Amino acid sequence: MTIREAVPWCPRCEWNLDRYEPKRHRPEFGWQWIDRRTHGLAYRLTRQQFTALAQRPLEQGGLGPARIVTVTASVLLLAAVALLAAAGGWLLVAYRFPGLNMLVGIVALAVAFTLRPRFGRLDPELEVLTRERAPALFRLIDEVATVIGAPTPDIVALDEGRLNAYATCVGVRRRRVLCLGLPLWGSLPPQERVALLGHELGHFVNGDSRRLLLTQPAFTMLANAADLVRPVDTVRGAGLLEMVGALLAHVVQATMARLLFGAHLLLLWVALRDTQRAEYLADEMAARVAGSAAAASLSDSFLLADVIDMLVRRDARAGHGPARWRRTADEARAANAGQLPLLRQLSIRDDVSLFATHPPNGLRARMITERTWREPAVALTEPRAAQIDAELSREYERTRRALAWNA
Repeated sequence: MTIREAVPWCPRCEWNLDRYEPKRHRPEFGWQWIDRRTHGLAYRLTRQQFTALAQRPLEQGGLGPARIVTVTASVLLLAAVALLAAAGGWLLVAYRFPGLNMLVGIVALAVAFTLRPRFGRLDPELEVLTRERAPALFRLIDEVATVIGAPTPDIVALDEGRLNAYATCVGVRRRRVLCLGLPLWGSLPPQERVALLGHELGHFVNGDSRRLLLTQPAFTMLANAADLVRPVDTVRGAGLLEMVGALLAHVVQATMARLLFGAHLLLLWVALRDTQRAEYLADEMAARVAGSAAAASLSDSFLLADVIDMLVRRDARAGHGPARWRRTADEARAANAGQLPLLRQLSIRDDVSLFATHPPNGLRARMITERTWREPAVALTEPRAAQIDAELSREYERTRRALAWNA
């Protein structure tokens, strides 16, 4: 059986589902023979993780091997940068001016500043909502947060251009941010909106290492260090001695950059095992608050994200708003309902990666449906959903114009 011109596989036993198709995958390392092997490894690890998690509770956080490695690496990296900064400061004050020590100290401080942890900041292009501006939406967010035991976000923002949503923490104080992409929010039926909120707010309590203050260096520092030492060709028209020196420096810098970036990829691969577990737990929280049917249906909606995004943009160009977006998206889901089992399976082939932050949507939907079936704890009625949309009418209109202009 096949779909979307993929190499056939057996839907019943999933034979040949692990097939690597270069045309369906973005190169990760640039060498097809390496990409083929890493795809095979990622497929096995992803399936093994799914099997292990499906047979036990999805505990929150915990000190698993991936978490221990990530935290340890972050502490060591922070200590190294702190020592570099301390050494630079000592070189500036311990010797008399002028001297070579001052130059070395300034360089050390500059490197330490460049490698400092990045804790993120709020995207200035987002539209930030207040409770006074959208009280019905905030009441729904409060209800969902209460059911899953999550704190309410410090900031609720809207993205006018993307069929997406996310929860993150920004700044040293780790302010919690919930961002809803209006093209996605407007195209979802009410109960899937509840599932979306349950999943995103679940990230504030599911122990996702990407949102912890202590683990941020593991995701950024080594990559920044690799960029810092990566060679830049600046020698032009020099003599033989300068060219030889530049060549040697290039070799040393290139080697260091590759080693640092390789260490970054290895650490990222380990850390992302834990983030995929956190995604499964966030899905379970979505099922807890919205019901298993809505949570699985939301996962299936992301399988059709490209189709729905195209249709929403088409409707926006025609001057239609969220009511039409939702009807069109519902029609797309209904038209593809018969292909959903195959699309779920194909997503496992297409979306596995050593560096994927999320498990394949097909496995996420399967995890929801194979665990204890849950009924909705929060039900969003059509009138209440319409009230929320009415509050956001001004933002919807700006989104419609943005989608029409950028289509």
